[in-house]
Amino acid sequence: MTRNILVALLTFVAVGCSRSSAPPPLLGTLEWDRIAVPAEVSEPITRIDVKEGDFVQADQPLLALDPRRTQAQLDAASADVQRLSAALEELRHGARVETIEASRAALARTQATATNARLARDRAAEIRKKGLISQADLDNATAALRQADADAAAARANLAELLHGTRVEDLAQGEAQLAQAQAGLNQLNITLDHLSVRAPRAGRIDSLPFKLGDRPPQGAGVVSMLVGEAPYARVFVPEGRRVGLRQGARFDVHVQGIDHAFKATALRIASEASFTPYYALTGDDASRLVYRAELGLEGDGAHDLPAGVPCQATLVAGN
Repeated sequence: MTRNILVALLTFVAVGCSRSSAPPPLLGTLEWDRIAVPAEVSEPITRIDVKEGDFVQADQPLLALDPRRTQAQLDAASADVQRLSAALEELRHGARVETIEASRAALARTQATATNARLARDRAAEIRKKGLISQADLDNATAALRQADADAAAARANLAELLHGTRVEDLAQGEAQLAQAQAGLNQLNITLDHLSVRAPRAGRIDSLPFKLGDRPPQGAGVVSMLVGEAPYARVFVPEGRRVGLRQGARFDVHVQGIDHAFKATALRIASEASFTPYYALTGDDASRLVYRAELGLEGDGAHDLPAGVPCQATLVAGN
């Protein structure tokens, strides 16, 4: 009897020693990859198609912003593109025959005016020699002749420009202006399409920070999504165990409220310590260093686990 009691005590002590020698589990929480879907422009929310907790597919509509202001800008940009396109076609085809004829008529009119002005100046010069008019009258006739000659020269240059056709530089400028207007139109089309906010990938709606009628700022996240095949356990590795832990290590992850454990693999291990910086620690304080690690969960039921739930990860023997 005494021997049996002694054996039982030794067994209990051995079990206790083996348990105490095992490293403690790594503590952390379950997390999902998060995606914030931003508002393209600052416009009121006119429709919300989903609720928090809904599972959505990629490209599924989530909510809509008021498109009227962007649509008006799009219409104005479209009209500008049409105007510049017509102007470029006019440059390519050159001046119309009617325009050239009108320019020739204008040149003939200015030449006739210049001829009359020259005759008037000559008569004024002869009369001035006889002393019948003042020098001011002769100067006025001379100035009128110069003005008429300048008008004729301008009309002649305008006709020559029409006859020679459009310059290559003018065509290049017209094409560049049209391309710029077309790019602005394409950008507005993209903005208008993004006013109907869609899911960038499949996932679960985590939060909708804005309500119907709210006007979120431009770039603000209007939908927060949890994405991925399954959550991962974000745990913290003490400094003393960091050297012996590698990516690919296998773990058993226990989630609070679930009886069975989930198999997990170490996906990422931070190379820098969290919390207290390493250069501020000396001596025994170095044991306070921890390194964040992410363990990818496997198995049925992992996809339905929520974020933020406490968990414990135990290294599988052999790792």
